[in-house]
Amino acid sequence: MKSPRGLVILSATALVLISGCGRDAGDVEQAQPGAPQSAVPAVSGEFADLGSVCGKGTPTKASAQGVSADKISVGVLTDVGFTKNPEFGDAAKVFTSWCNDHGGIAGRELEVKVRDANLTEVRQRVREACRDDFALVGGGAGLDALGVKDRLSCLLPSYPAQVAQTGSIAADLEVSASPSDLPFHDIATGFRRWLITEGYPGSIGRIGMVDADSPVTKVLADKSSETLEGLGATIVYHDRYPVAGVSDWTPYAHAIKEKQVRGLIFNGQPSQLPKLEEALTQIGYRPDWIDATNNNYTPFFTEAVGSSASFQNNLVDLGGVAPFEKADSVPALRQVEAMFARYLPGNSEITFPQLRAMSAWLLFAKSAASCGDNLTRRCVYEAALSNTSWTAGGLHAPVDISNRENPVRCFNVEQATPDGWKPVDLGTGAALYRCGVENYRFTADYGKPATLGDVGKSMTEFE
Repeated sequence: MKSPRGLVILSATALVLISGCGRDAGDVEQAQPGAPQSAVPAVSGEFADLGSVCGKGTPTKASAQGVSADKISVGVLTDVGFTKNPEFGDAAKVFTSWCNDHGGIAGRELEVKVRDANLTEVRQRVREACRDDFALVGGGAGLDALGVKDRLSCLLPSYPAQVAQTGSIAADLEVSASPSDLPFHDIATGFRRWLITEGYPGSIGRIGMVDADSPVTKVLADKSSETLEGLGATIVYHDRYPVAGVSDWTPYAHAIKEKQVRGLIFNGQPSQLPKLEEALTQIGYRPDWIDATNNNYTPFFTEAVGSSASFQNNLVDLGGVAPFEKADSVPALRQVEAMFARYLPGNSEITFPQLRAMSAWLLFAKSAASCGDNLTRRCVYEAALSNTSWTAGGLHAPVDISNRENPVRCFNVEQATPDGWKPVDLGTGAALYRCGVENYRFTADYGKPATLGDVGKSMTEFE
């Protein structure tokens, strides 16, 4: 399996949007004619240790909106029109093709509609999904909070690949199979504690932060600062840069050196961090570590930093998701690779967000199959929430989906090298993750998840 393209932070108007990077949308059509599907070996109908996820059946009724006796219509929320990145649509194509080839969801074929929010059209796409879809599955939008009240008003459940904004994170009727953020706890606590107490204890008193000047990254920075200070660290430098980018990072580099920053966190566009690191390298300054954040877990980053890849120490926290570099020892990763090879021939790489999408699809499909002919939104939702140790067949560390406030207690770390990303040894032996983390609970108010009560609804109406 090739290295991931990962997440990208994009600037747009006055905010920074968390989204995926990758090839242009037009490349989907160019890639598909590649090797004919018939030339690629069939993929097992069983998925790693999950066993049979999809299979035949004899459904007889239209049991809910978007469900007929032979089909299930689901929506995939994306920003592909803005990002030009089809990764969530591609993941949906791969999963549903594989599932339908093996009988569908207990005999019902999955039918997908990509709902392109194009950054600002979230409410319009959610309202369309409210009208037609059984659920939203395996997607994500940078401004997802814009549509969360519309989604709750129509009692539409969501099983996203990733969530981005306060309000959407852990909202009612939303189930994250592999959470990308938490509402009241710092999902990166284990990584942060390891950095300042084990990996590089000398950095604990001299932490620096550089953020894009936007409302979204301001919240990210505030959360990071609170956690680090709560763990005993001291922030000695904090600066922001214009979201449009910086032509000369030298002044920032000199400020970081002047403050003797030993641990640096960067929240901003991936295209900007290599420029900052180049400026640091040119003046000969090297912090103990740079938290590049997992939006830079891509082969492009290690290429873009150039000579700084060997001089600067870039680290990212994958939050308990299996690293691509360990595919040989992770059967679930090898199966995802086989599925993409068969159903998306010519695809250059599988991305980090697509692994999250596959977990979401697997959770939805496994839960829906358990409902049999009486397939309702409530049945699938409750079946999904019953999973207290969900790993998507081994794609990530266990997630207690029933615990909506703090379901993740594992982490793993990757380091950028001139030869690409490499897993960091956390002293866990053969285990991929360090677990048992007590995640820091925020004391400041960063907002709350949207609830059914916010729109005058209740679970008694959810069917």
